[in-house]
Amino acid sequence: MPISLADKRATFRKLHDSGCFPIPNPFDVGSAKALAQLGFKALASTSAGFAWTIGKADNRVTLDDVCTHLSDLCAAVDLPVNADFENGFAHEPEKVAINVTRGVKTGVAGLSIEDSTGDASKPLYERACIADRPLRGFSGRPG
Repeated sequence: MPISLADKRATFRKLHDSGCFPIPNPFDVGSAKALAQLGFKALASTSAGFAWTIGKADNRVTLDDVCTHLSDLCAAVDLPVNADFENGFAHEPEKVAINVTRGVKTGVAGLSIEDSTGDASKPLYERACIADRPLRGFSGRPG
């Protein structure tokens, strides 16, 4: 019987309570299944690894590409999956929140957003903006 999404999320939270833990990065469904069989307790997607499997450069995949990929990974294994969600696929906090809501619906147990702007002249978002971007306007219910 498949493990529920609520159980996957609870397991992922509990893993964090115990401190550090290994979390490998599958690039497709086959590698996710292989890593699950090796006994890992959670997985984390890889933006570069996934992009390369579809012939694109890292940070050149679309939100649609990533959401489909995340849905596939989550459906393939009974482990919590953390999403490499690049920069949230937007710069503005409100748009990032909309995209995060969509990402949460894929079945991920967690979601990581990078602080890189993609602009060489100003490579990182301001600290206050980093904390605000994924949450302003977020309407998902992660639990």
